Amino acid sequence: MKKRFLTATWKDLIMANYIVDPLVLAPYLPNKTELDVYNGNVLVSIVGFMFADTCIMGIKIPFHVNFEEVNLRFYVRYNDNGTWKRGAVFIKEIVPKPAISFVANTIYHEKYSAVPMKHVSAEKNGILQLSYQWKINNYWNKVEATVEKNSIAIQPGSEEEFIAEHYWGYSKYNSKTTFEYEVSHPRWEIYPLISYNIDCDFTAVYGNKFSFLQTNEPSSVFVAKGSPITVFQKRNL
Repeated sequence: MKKRFLTATWKDLIMANYIVDPLVLAPYLPNKTELDVYNGNVLVSIVGFMFADTCIMGIKIPFHVNFEEVNLRFYVRYNDNGTWKRGAVFIKEIVPKPAISFVANTIYHEKYSAVPMKHVSAEKNGILQLSYQWKINNYWNKVEATVEKNSIAIQPGSEEEFIAEHYWGYSKYNSKTTFEYEVSHPRWEIYPLISYNIDCDFTAVYGNKFSFLQTNEPSSVFVAKGSPITVFQKRNL
């Protein structure tokens, strides 16, 4: 029986997706995985969302139950004895709580860091305004979206489906060792997008390799409603 590591609800996920040169991601690619592509393109996503009702090993840690996260991730697949598993690799995950960063980096060998964060979620007349902000070098970076509150199904074959339908996580420990963990959740719905705003110093946040994102336009932006999720214990590939 699979052992649960974390349960939570992921809510109101703003997902901005960019086409990138595969060579940019080569240093981050875990052993035994390969880049997953959509219509021939390799994508990275900056994702802002809320963690809610978080439990680690069945325990709610005081002051660490509800919090923001912003991450930069890309998409891979792994051939597990003839079955392709599609997953995400995280370049950097930003949270407001140092304890969360410590646990994730220590146990799952992820790339978490803790900085001041805040968010806005405001609904009026069926319109939802969302903003996730994080402070680096005294500058408040932000990803924001305005959407219609009534969610709709993700269209089969769409870029939104490709981004959302990755149910595994892969982390690179070193050149030979890769950790795999399953992330279970139902198929998400999305909110119809009205507008978005991305104000991020990509160089300061993610380094010179990703400075090109400063001037590139996303290939798509959407907001997923989210759902309860379960992250299962990792294994070494």
